[in-house]
Amino acid sequence: MTERIRLDKTAIVLHRPRYSENIGAAARAMRNMGLHDLVVVDPPNCDLTRILKMATHEAIEIVEQIQFYDTLPAALAPFNFVVGTTARRGRRRQIIPSPAILADKLVALSKNNRIALLFGPEDRGLTNEDIRCCNWLVNIPTADFSSLNLAQAVMIVCYEIFLAGREEAVEHIPRMAQQHELEGMYEQVKDILVRINYINPENPDYWMNKIRHFFTRMQLRAKELSIIRGICRQINWYSKKCYEDGRKDSKF
Repeated sequence: MTERIRLDKTAIVLHRPRYSENIGAAARAMRNMGLHDLVVVDPPNCDLTRILKMATHEAIEIVEQIQFYDTLPAALAPFNFVVGTTARRGRRRQIIPSPAILADKLVALSKNNRIALLFGPEDRGLTNEDIRCCNWLVNIPTADFSSLNLAQAVMIVCYEIFLAGREEAVEHIPRMAQQHELEGMYEQVKDILVRINYINPENPDYWMNKIRHFFTRMQLRAKELSIIRGICRQINWYSKKCYEDGRKDSKF
């Protein structure tokens, strides 16, 4: 039996798309490939008439159910796994070289996790701050000219997602931590590390970016995140206890 990606657990997220026509064309591409969940974040110009014109009648339902958000963290909060699309490469970027390879890797993940496929603005793509929210990055191979229209990029990724399947038994991957759970953990870890002087309180984000990369590579499960937060709570309790004990001793 062929194992396939759970399309009902896979969403397209468009971050600050500049043109309403691209939102409509993306909805049409999704409809062609069997995806239905479209999330749009902080669009500078959003004209429903222009969206529907490009979406055509077949994708009206997708357009009507678009989830709009003001910020990217809020939009990604319900998802367990986020894949960002990028044309840029760098030594510190762990990039999957094609949507086909990505789709194959997502087969097992989609069983117990909600997946967001994130696309940046047409003019500049995802920023470094946006990429911090991503578990993986994927590149769409092109010739010398690497700039793709937003809707074209959505179609290519959706096409590979639709085709992806495995004949062999797929490994079981339990539920991973959702983005809002991860952000809560990062804030808790940062607070602890600042208070024990492990990271510089004047520039904590510099060190936290390294810690984020570390945990991203680990692909934290929900239960593992709970353990880390429990450790942080215990460190917090113990440090307060030592402080209070020290104050009591100083009075004698």
